[in-house]
Amino acid sequence: MLPVAVSDPPRPAPTPPVRRRTEALAALKDSASVGLGLLPLGLALGVVITHAGLPRWCAPLFAAVVYAGSFEFLLVGLTVAAAPLATVALTGFMVNARHVFYALSFPLHRVQGRLGKAYSTFALTDEAYAMTTGGQARSWSGARILSLQAILQVYWVGGATVGALLGSLIPDRVTGLDFAMTALFAVLALDAVAERRGDLPTPVLALLSALAARAVLPGQMLPVAFALFTVALLVRHLATRKRPSHA
Repeated sequence: MLPVAVSDPPRPAPTPPVRRRTEALAALKDSASVGLGLLPLGLALGVVITHAGLPRWCAPLFAAVVYAGSFEFLLVGLTVAAAPLATVALTGFMVNARHVFYALSFPLHRVQGRLGKAYSTFALTDEAYAMTTGGQARSWSGARILSLQAILQVYWVGGATVGALLGSLIPDRVTGLDFAMTALFAVLALDAVAERRGDLPTPVLALLSALAARAVLPGQMLPVAFALFTVALLVRHLATRKRPSHA
């Protein structure tokens, strides 16, 4: 038997500097709407950190190094309580376990270089995933994806830094600020539905799951709704896969 040569998959050509600038400007434009939601959330994180008695420099440090959104708010309380490292690790895993599924469809293969791939994996937030896996992003280059992720983190770090600097001037509770995250995800969901107009069953399944959870366990509505929605999507996927093709 003759040996079979196995060749590596073709690598994308390096992006020229001029095109990188163009892609970065396009990513800046793409990030504008999401940035309007990330800035107040980062500002809230900075306020929470200073009001918890932590040094102001913890705000940009958390935002730049941890960069895990909702987990950073939990991390403030865990830090103040001097929680064991195992508790912090378990909490972080439980909060961010959903990111494991993001890897299945996130276009990491378009990002060039090991350093770029490492940062892109680190900066894979809910917002970055929602924006880079939509229909409008199918033609985006790795440079544009990477630029978008970096700009989103700048929004987050900038908001947290400003929040920490102005923490003493901002009251503990600002009406409407806690709704910023809900509003941000609502906008992302509406954009996703608008791009997939033909996929009506998905939002219908989500609505039915929420209504069923609200009727059965209103005190645990969110986790129950997510569980029901996940089961419904799996059942639909299995049923669609087994359906014979007539093409």
